[in-house]
Amino acid sequence: MAGNLILAQSGGPTAVINGSIAGVVMEALRHKEIGGIYGAVNGIEGVLDQNLVDLRAEEPEVISGLRSTPSAALGSCRRKLKADDYQKILDVLKKYEVRYFLIAGGNDSMDTALQMHKLARSSGYELFSVGVPKTVDNDLRVTDHCPGYGSVARYWAISGRDAGRDTDAIYHPDTVKILETMGRDTGWITAAAGLACEAGDDAPQLVYVPEIPFDQEQFLGDVDRVYRKLGLVVIAVCEGLKDKSGEFVTASGRKTDTDSFGHKQLGGVGDVLCDLIAEKLGLKSRFDKPGTIQRMAMVCASEVDREEAYQVGKQAVRLALAGRSGVMVTIERQPGAEYRVAYGTGDLTEIANLRKDLPREFMNAAGNHVSQAFLDYARPLAGGPLPPYVRLKKVAVPKR
Repeated sequence: MAGNLILAQSGGPTAVINGSIAGVVMEALRHKEIGGIYGAVNGIEGVLDQNLVDLRAEEPEVISGLRSTPSAALGSCRRKLKADDYQKILDVLKKYEVRYFLIAGGNDSMDTALQMHKLARSSGYELFSVGVPKTVDNDLRVTDHCPGYGSVARYWAISGRDAGRDTDAIYHPDTVKILETMGRDTGWITAAAGLACEAGDDAPQLVYVPEIPFDQEQFLGDVDRVYRKLGLVVIAVCEGLKDKSGEFVTASGRKTDTDSFGHKQLGGVGDVLCDLIAEKLGLKSRFDKPGTIQRMAMVCASEVDREEAYQVGKQAVRLALAGRSGVMVTIERQPGAEYRVAYGTGDLTEIANLRKDLPREFMNAAGNHVSQAFLDYARPLAGGPLPPYVRLKKVAVPKR
C-alpha cells in the first residue's frame, strides 16, 4: 500500500540504535510504495505533538554515519501513554497519511506498537505496525537477544578486566572493589562482566544478579573466601539486586526519583555493600558506578551488535511492506559452531509488557558467578576478541 512511514524511538539510548534508524531509512528509500519517511522527535511524544522531521532530506552520508554514532539521534522519551493517547496517535497518523508505523524500544515500546496495531484494525484503518527490538537489558522475549546488549556486554567485559588490573596494582589500600552495573529487574548486563574472566582467578571473582535473591551471609562468606585466597576481591553487582522478600537492596524513596511508569530510581547498592563489608569483615572497599555511559559507549561497541541493529531496521521495513503488523523483528541464532543469525518475526502479544529473565542455568550452582552456558551465549554478541593484555613474569632480582 502506498503511504508514508513514521519511525520513533523510546527508552534509553544505546551505542547502536542509530544503526536501526539507518537501516529503516536506507531500506525505505528502495521502495516506491513509501512516500514520506518521517522521524518522530523524542519518541512517541513527537508523534503526539506532531514534531516530525523529514528523513528523506538528510544527506546520504549522514544516514550512513548513523551506523557509527551512539545515543538516539531522533531523541527519546519515557512516557507512559494514557488510554486516550492511542486515538490521538492514530489521528496524527491519519493526518500525515502514514501507513507504516515503526517503533524501536523495549517492552513498553512493543506494547505501543501492539496497541496501535489493534486500534487501527478495529477502526478500519490500514496500518502496518512493527516493533524494532532495542534494549541493553536484553529482556525482550521471543528474540535470542536484543540490539544494544552486545555492546554493553563488551563494555563490561573490558571494564571488568580493567577493574581487575587496577585492583591487582593497588590492592593494599583498596582490597575490595565493587562494580555496580545497570539492570532494574534482570541480570543480563551484570552477567556480562563475567566475560572478563579469562583464567580461574581473574576479576570479577564474584557476580550477583537480581534473579537470585541476595543472601547477606552467603555474600559475606563468598567475599571472605576469595579474599583469603587472593588477598583481594572484585565483585560485579546489579543495581536491581533484590533480597529474599523481593525488595531492592537499595532504592531511592524520594517521589522525584520515580518515573512515569512508577519505577524507582535505582543506584547505591555498591555503596551499601561496601559499608557491609567494612562493618562485618573489616575490609576496605570502594565501588565503581559508570552510570548511563555503559549503555552507549561507542568505543566499546560490538561490531556484531552494530551490524544486527542495522539489519533489524531493514527487516522491519520489509515486514511492514509485506503486510505484517502487530509483530516485532526477532534475531534467531542458527545452529552450528560458527555464530550465525537469521531474522524472523515474533507476535507482539507474546512480547509486550513481558520480561525475559536471565536463565538460572546461566549462573553457577552457588549463584555467585556466570556459567559456561552464559559465556557460550554472550561471547559472540560482544563482537570478537577483547584487547590483548599481558602480564609480567616478574622474575625476582636476588636481594643484596
